[in-house]
Amino acid sequence: MKLVAQVKLLPTPEQAAALAATLSLCNAAANEVSVVAFAQGVFARQKLQKLVYADLKARGLSAQPALHVIRKVADAYTTLHAQIEAGLLGGEHSPRRRKAESKPIGFRVDAAQPFDDRCLSWQMDARTISIWTTQGRGPGRRLHR
Repeated sequence: MKLVAQVKLLPTPEQAAALAATLSLCNAAANEVSVVAFAQGVFARQKLQKLVYADLKARGLSAQPALHVIRKVADAYTTLHAQIEAGLLGGEHSPRRRKAESKPIGFRVDAAQPFDDRCLSWQMDARTISIWTTQGRGPGRRLHR
């Protein structure tokens, strides 16, 4: 059974800056991975991982966030290709479809980045969470219900 809880982070200004820098780096990396995927026509996670994983690690991403970036890009292309195949972007000569097919998928600087239990940990008694950032795992971020 999964338990779902909505929480609100109450980071210090330094913690907020670290989280923002982490989102920015992850999404910039996703944009670069998207360019590689588009240019080489490689959209499968494993093949894409072989192409870009070392570069992501060199940029400062830890292993799990690097894999999440690759997965995010691969999933975005899977969704795009499914939309095209289903005809949701119009026919073969539709301007909307041609626009979608003519350039790499882009990610906003502040777009969501998935985290899992390898990137964060919960301290329920202390009501804090430790989150991986580009500046390392910071001290616990205070939670609010």
